[in-house]
Amino acid sequence: MAFHEVRFPDNISRGARGGPERRTQIVELASGDEERNASWANSRRRYDVAYGIRRVDDLAAVVAFFEARNGRLHGFRFKDWGDHKSCLPSGTPSPTDQLIGAGDGTTTVFKLVKRYASGAQFWTRAIAKPVAGSVRIALGGVEQFSGWSVDTTTGVVTFSAAPGADVAIAAGFEFDVPVRFDSDALDVTHDIERLGSITSIPMLELRR
Repeated sequence: MAFHEVRFPDNISRGARGGPERRTQIVELASGDEERNASWANSRRRYDVAYGIRRVDDLAAVVAFFEARNGRLHGFRFKDWGDHKSCLPSGTPSPTDQLIGAGDGTTTVFKLVKRYASGAQFWTRAIAKPVAGSVRIALGGVEQFSGWSVDTTTGVVTFSAAPGADVAIAAGFEFDVPVRFDSDALDVTHDIERLGSITSIPMLELRR
C-alpha cells in the first residue's frame, strides 16, 4: 500500500459529516458503579462525504478518485473544514499558535502538533500532513523566515542550526487529515433526472 499526496476534492469535502471518535471500555458493576478504560490513547476521525455531492460532475469526480486510489488500498489527504488550522477555523494561522518544543542547543528536528485544551485538561495531536506553503515558525515569539524547512509529507520541522537552550519553538499552519476509503464499493444510484447519488462514502483516518 502507499500514500498518495493528493487531496480529496475540496468542493465535496466541504459538505462532509464526521469527526473524532475514541474507544472506551465501560464495565458496569453490580453496585451500579462504572469502571472505564481508554482502549486508544489517541482519537481517530471518521467522515462520510456522500453529503457533499450536489451535481452529477461531483459524482463522477468521486468515482474517478476512488478508482485511482484502488478503493481502500491507498491513503490520501482530506480537508476537514471544521478543523484544518493551528488556530480557530475562522482565524489566520500565526507563527505562535502552537508550541512544538523547546530548544536544548542540540536538537534540530521537531514535530508539528496541535493541542486541544479544555480547562486544565488537554490532548496533543501529531500533525503529519501540513499544507505546503502554510507553515510559519517562531523562536522565542519571533517569526523566523529562514533557517528551517518542513517536510509536508511527515510534519517534521528541521532547523539548520539547533535552537538555543529553553527557547520556545512555535508554529502556525494549515493541515490535512491522512485518510483512506473505508469501503471497497461505491453504491451509485442514477435517478431519472440524471443527477445521481451515493448513499455513503465512508473515510477513516490513518494513524501511523
